[in-house]
Amino acid sequence: METFFDLIQKVQKPGLCHHCGGCVTFCTAINFGALTTDETGKPVYADPEKCIECGICYMICPEIGVMEQEVKKRWQWKPPAGKMLEATAARARDAAVRRRATDGGAVTAMLLHLFDAGRIDGAIVTRPTGTFRREPVLATTRKEILEAAGFFFDTSHGMRLYSQQYSTYAPSIQMLGQLSKRRAGRVAFVGTPCQIKTLRKMEALNIVPTDSISIAFGLFCSGNFVFGSDERHRLEKLGKFVWSDVRKVNVKDGGLRMHLDSGQVRTIPLEELDFMRRYACRHCEDYSAEYADLSFGGISAPEGWTTVITRTPLGRAAFSHAKSEGALETLPREQDPTYSSRAEAAVKEKSEKKRAAARENRALLKPGGVKVKG
Repeated sequence: METFFDLIQKVQKPGLCHHCGGCVTFCTAINFGALTTDETGKPVYADPEKCIECGICYMICPEIGVMEQEVKKRWQWKPPAGKMLEATAARARDAAVRRRATDGGAVTAMLLHLFDAGRIDGAIVTRPTGTFRREPVLATTRKEILEAAGFFFDTSHGMRLYSQQYSTYAPSIQMLGQLSKRRAGRVAFVGTPCQIKTLRKMEALNIVPTDSISIAFGLFCSGNFVFGSDERHRLEKLGKFVWSDVRKVNVKDGGLRMHLDSGQVRTIPLEELDFMRRYACRHCEDYSAEYADLSFGGISAPEGWTTVITRTPLGRAAFSHAKSEGALETLPREQDPTYSSRAEAAVKEKSEKKRAAARENRALLKPGGVKVKG
């Protein structure tokens, strides 16, 4: 039976750990207490003597192939980008939500709608804690959900400060441990592809507290990034801007967009950002959160709109209800008749490229591990 020790050898030492926190969340949720996270967010032993070597932490790791086929079958995964029922451009009808949003505010609008309709008791999201800094939180009020709207870097991540170094990764999966304590029985989960995959593996094993997750919202992910002082300075030179002038940052159609107070937008191609990409992300194959009920991102969508991929009957029903009740509006077909097919094609193309790059990078991995940053 493989254990956390094997995760260290097979995942951490090669630099593949995403710091999703699934292993720690499981261990602490059932009060084993063998694992914790260090100051960098990396899972470590808290007390090796408490480890019962059950192997569940190993099985739910998104970098381990155990249960891969079972998860694919359960969520009807199809190549190259998972099951896709429909691609739509949507945005919040509420102008206040759109003003806070990075793109169209579709995620926030749907969360608010589900909450107002009494279909969820809360949502695991990320909230701002300072300039370009975010942390995961279980939002249990309408105000808390609205305050989490908008992202400062990438349409799929918030920043968290570790050891004087920013990272565009917020370990939202760790908030699962709060569900039983807060007595939240029906919760929406918003997360990155690796977090969604961990969640689905935990659900397949009927691990508490994933039975409280009512719906999973996945976020398109071009990768997580380290934001140390050197990286921030290099970005300023690449984009010809200064951070004090930046109003908003997002990723759209393959570029990092710096929205300045002047109204100008400086775009830096993502292929020029490898110097700050987290090492583990170079080996991740999932771009569009292929196991989510719905996936959200900016690719192919007009300015101010969000591309939404409905993947499951649950996701489609939730999206349709939010639209029919006036929480969401979709791009009129007559405005762009080919949008749906183009967006779906773009997501598939991006997914295939990310998967191919990940496999190439994995082939280059050297035995013995690497020293990684972030």
